[in-house]
Amino acid sequence: MSVGRPSGIALAMGLATGSFTWSIMTVFGLSATLAADASALLAIKIFGGLYLLWLAYKSFRSATSHHDMKAKELAGGRHTPFGYLKRGYIIQMTNPKAALAWIAIISVGLKQGAPLWVGMAIVIGIFLLSIVIHLLYAVAFSTPAMVRIYGHARPVIQGVLGTFFTIAGLRLLASRS
Repeated sequence: MSVGRPSGIALAMGLATGSFTWSIMTVFGLSATLAADASALLAIKIFGGLYLLWLAYKSFRSATSHHDMKAKELAGGRHTPFGYLKRGYIIQMTNPKAALAWIAIISVGLKQGAPLWVGMAIVIGIFLLSIVIHLLYAVAFSTPAMVRIYGHARPVIQGVLGTFFTIAGLRLLASRS
C-alpha cells in the first residue's frame, strides 16, 4: 500500500500466479486421490468444511476488533516490479491457508469421475477471477483514501465474509455427494 500502484500490481500478479499454481496442483492431486479412493472425498469435505468455519471465526473476530489500518511497506525494503511479483508468488505458495482454501474450493466444484475439462474450467475461471480481484485490490489500496474507507467498512465486510464462510462450511459438511 505504501510503495505505489505499479508495485502493488506486480505483487497482485504474483499472488494470482500462486493461486493458479495451487489450483493446478489441487485439481490434479485431488483428481488422482478421488480416482484412487472415493472415501477420501469425505475426509476432504470434513477438513474443508471445518477450515471454512475457522475462517468464519477469524472473520467475525476481525469484525469486532478495533485495531487501526495503516499502510506500511513489506519487510525487506523496496523491490523491482519483478521482485514484487516474485514476492507475491512466494507469499501465496508458502501460505498454508491458500492450499487449504484450494482443497475446499475444488472439493465443492470437482466431483468424483468428473472429466478433466471440469477441473480445468474451475482452474481457468478462478485464475481469471484471482487476477481481477488482486488487481482491483492493488489499484484500490494504493490510495490512502481507500485505506481509510476500508478501515471504516472493515467490520461490515468481515461480518459478511464470516457469514459466507459459515454458510459455505456448513453446506460442505452437510453435503452428501
